[in-house]
Amino acid sequence: MKRLFTLVAIILAGSVSPVFGQDSVTGQYEYMNFCAGCHGIAADGKGPLVTFFKQPVPDLTVLAKANDGEFPFLKTMMIIDGRTGIRGHGGTMPIWGDTFAAEAVEKAGVYGAETIARGRLLSLVEYLATVQQD
Repeated sequence: MKRLFTLVAIILAGSVSPVFGQDSVTGQYEYMNFCAGCHGIAADGKGPLVTFFKQPVPDLTVLAKANDGEFPFLKTMMIIDGRTGIRGHGGTMPIWGDTFAAEAVEKAGVYGAETIARGRLLSLVEYLATVQQD
């Protein structure tokens, strides 16, 4: 079942990539609007809202380093999406997949909204891959 889910996620990610995921500027925009408040402009876990949390906010620049030098693309996408049962930060992180899909319903309808939401998630994760420390 896990393999099937991974395969479906890769296929879906690949299907929206040419349309939505090419521009890292889009991912950076999504990051600055939705993530920087907690994770910081430099993605180092030092955003202006960290004082409101009991747990430290993760440094997103070391995801690859913590994963044997390989950026955990699919896992990162699933954590940010939040609708798959994987919960980052002990469950306190917003469910961005729902947010992105809800925002897109007006533009693309119920069925098109999911494609737009996946594209936004993909752009965001592609941006995070570019800010990894060596």
